[in-house]
Amino acid sequence: MGNKLNLLPENPEEEKQGRFPSWLHRKLPLGGQIFKTGEIVRKHRLNTVCEEAKCPNRLECYTKKTATFLALGKECTRNCGFCDIDFSKAPKEPEADEPERIALSVKELGLKHAVITMVARDDLPDQGASHMAAIVRAIRKENPGVSVELLTSDFSGNLSALDIVLQEKPEIFNHNLETVRSLSPRVRHKAGYERTLLVLKYAKQSKLPVLVKSGIMVGLGETAAEVEETIRDLHAIGVDIITIGQYLQASRKKLLVKDFVTPEQFKAYEEYGLSIGVPNMYCGPFVRSSYNAKFEG
Repeated sequence: MGNKLNLLPENPEEEKQGRFPSWLHRKLPLGGQIFKTGEIVRKHRLNTVCEEAKCPNRLECYTKKTATFLALGKECTRNCGFCDIDFSKAPKEPEADEPERIALSVKELGLKHAVITMVARDDLPDQGASHMAAIVRAIRKENPGVSVELLTSDFSGNLSALDIVLQEKPEIFNHNLETVRSLSPRVRHKAGYERTLLVLKYAKQSKLPVLVKSGIMVGLGETAAEVEETIRDLHAIGVDIITIGQYLQASRKKLLVKDFVTPEQFKAYEEYGLSIGVPNMYCGPFVRSSYNAKFEG
């Protein structure tokens, strides 16, 4: 499995026309919940990673009254090669009432599991950690019994900031590795492979009742052997949940897709992770870090 994956469409003409392989074609979901979810998000003036990152699962998740909230604004202080969220060296100040607005949206959507992610805020003294902690408190105050998943930045390796978030004991702490070691410098801006492992290891060793989660994208030119190495690295530090999904180019300015990985290869990654002892593996073309997120307590 050490050879570079070469799983582009077999028909060269389809490749030239920019068509996706058959397994990346899905029917659009139907139902009024798509519009209802969007209305609730807009009413409370919230951002979602579904919209800002142009997630391919947006309509399906909206149909299920699910959205991953994007906290701390919609401008990121990093400009990663894969992500289409707007970049700014000086984003707007965090809105003090955002935690309450998110909590009310969680209530109106009837969520049992709330997923909150964030833009990187290297401009703030605590990298936005206290704001994320306030969101957890607000959700629990307004929605007793709802579980919370936080998908955070690496806080620039600031472990004191990480402690602020972990002390709120989210049911799941999620921080993505994004890609294999060799591609990390090209795919990510400022964040590094080893620092991400440090953050995840620190969260796992906190001894708090928190599940630790991380994920990567494939199709950026990595080899199968490198993906397996990454799974081993995450398992070695005790990560409880690993997600692996297909990278899709969000705009022409972003990194090109090098490979369309087959469902069979995703299944192989899933089986490999489970075989070495990873408790939970979620792998597939449409898997995203928070896609269909739910918590089985």
